[in-house]
Amino acid sequence: MSMAENILMDFFLCFINFRSPDDFSLSNMAATNGTGKPLLEFILNGIPGLEHAHLWISFPFFSMYLIGMVGNCGLLYIIWTEEALHRPMYFFLCMLSITDIVMGTSTMPKAFCIFWLNLKEIDFNSCLVQMYIVHTFTGMESGVLMLMALDRFVAICYPLRYATILTNPLILKVGLVTFIRGAVLILPFPFLVRKMQYCNTNVIAHTYCDHMAVVKLACGSIHVDAIYGLTVALLIGGFDIFCITVSYFMILKAVVGLSSKEARSKAFGTCTAHICAITVSYTPAFFTFFAHRFGGHSIAPHVHIIMANLYLLLPPMMNPIVYGVKTKEIRESVLRLFSKEKTMVPHGH
Repeated sequence: MSMAENILMDFFLCFINFRSPDDFSLSNMAATNGTGKPLLEFILNGIPGLEHAHLWISFPFFSMYLIGMVGNCGLLYIIWTEEALHRPMYFFLCMLSITDIVMGTSTMPKAFCIFWLNLKEIDFNSCLVQMYIVHTFTGMESGVLMLMALDRFVAICYPLRYATILTNPLILKVGLVTFIRGAVLILPFPFLVRKMQYCNTNVIAHTYCDHMAVVKLACGSIHVDAIYGLTVALLIGGFDIFCITVSYFMILKAVVGLSSKEARSKAFGTCTAHICAITVSYTPAFFTFFAHRFGGHSIAPHVHIIMANLYLLLPPMMNPIVYGVKTKEIRESVLRLFSKEKTMVPHGH
């Protein structure tokens, strides 16, 4: 871990423990294994039952991660440089791309260390930081998808007032509120995990520090964590899905009322990319959520962990592709970018 990462972790953990940096070296004493010995690290075991296939599994995972990072960085660059794309829909798309980049980068490098180098150890404090980042930004992604649904609702139902309703200051405010909502609601997770005692094992059957995967190692009651986790899921995911559902109900009602078939087709066409993004994001998210809490032994552990990883890999990979294919403005901007690069190459080379 780099010096910058250590400084950031120290600051974060000093904050959640209300300690001074001088006392930080003792902070791990709060978590014990039941024998009085401090729990200093966890072991991320990767994909349970498929340890022998880690190398082969890593190739599609790495390909998806690489495509996602390149695609989202490219999308951010195109929206930043193209004046025509400085509109609410694309600002929300930028938020989605940033969220996808953070989600993938906070987990996948460690997963590749497990797959390629068999480096399974993760510091107790690093685990807490990773948990906080992953869950904060998964909550933010859900919020951004909800904001994009509201954007489509305003664009289709109030097209003449679109520019006056969704102003740049409003977009900045709702984006900030979405991030703060996730950051504040997820903040108790590290507090709760720190107070637990781990008396059986420190081996996490996962590729990253998922909240429920960690608390299941505790030897005491986890009812408070489970209930709070369910509450947060309802406050974030439940609220966002409700808003998305209402938005699309109103969109459908408005589109059906259009007299022209071409107008109806065009209105639905502006929503297809967003509907694909919702499907790609929420399908593995629902599977992971319900598998942790209600799956029991009916779902094979390796299926659950693979789906949890796909939740962090599929949306970042698919969103730039879907929006690039379905959105005319982005497609034209990409073509202009490549044609500009070709004209800059000197003849004869």
